[in-house]
Amino acid sequence: MKYTVLASLLASATAFAPSNTASTKSSTSLCESKADLEALAAKCNPVVKYFDPLNIGDGDEATIAWYRHSEIKHGRVAMAAFVGYCVQSNFVFPWAQTMAGDAHPSIDLTPEAQWDAIPFLAKAQILAFVGFLEMWDESGAGGLLPHYTAGRKPGQFPEFKSDGKDSFLHPVLNLYDPFGFRKNLSAEKKERGLVAEINNGRLAMLGIFGFISANKVAGSVPIVASLGAAPGYDGQSFAPFEAHYHWF
Repeated sequence: MKYTVLASLLASATAFAPSNTASTKSSTSLCESKADLEALAAKCNPVVKYFDPLNIGDGDEATIAWYRHSEIKHGRVAMAAFVGYCVQSNFVFPWAQTMAGDAHPSIDLTPEAQWDAIPFLAKAQILAFVGFLEMWDESGAGGLLPHYTAGRKPGQFPEFKSDGKDSFLHPVLNLYDPFGFRKNLSAEKKERGLVAEINNGRLAMLGIFGFISANKVAGSVPIVASLGAAPGYDGQSFAPFEAHYHWF
């Protein structure tokens, strides 16, 4: 979650455009069956096709929808994280990071070390924003859309507008397709976008964990090491507030 601050760079990667009209809260058919998973798997990877060693596809529709939404969401976060990691490793914003005029951390530091170097309040703001997005998603924009286990398409993020009106006190852009470039795409193009998003998300999950592993365990990811992109990190990648306090 450290690098989701750059999630807006990947807005075009999502495949489902949220409806412009409010939906009822009643449950509808999810169309999420094992047969649907098998058909989608064949499109995502015609060689491997359907691979489910944990028998997740044998669950009910709500369970399958939960896993589908989870995979799409984690893939999106991973794509944002991968791009963010590359940007943080090579560029520094020229403006001040704090009101006191402190500069952003140097690219001499790994992205993990850059995170450790920023103020606690900056981290809290990032995590609070991510938490808000999660709440907005789980609540279906405060009940305007059903939960993704009860009728909403997995991966569909609720709009920040209702009937064309802003849901907040000031104008905001939707997280999906903020400028409306993709709303008129055909169903076929949207379906291809879904397949591409899932595949890119899966690859990005491997990619971001590859970066983290390469910095934490020297030589664990040879291709990253061979590019000189693994200078090493002696902190704890999954203890985001370690620089400020710890439990033990």
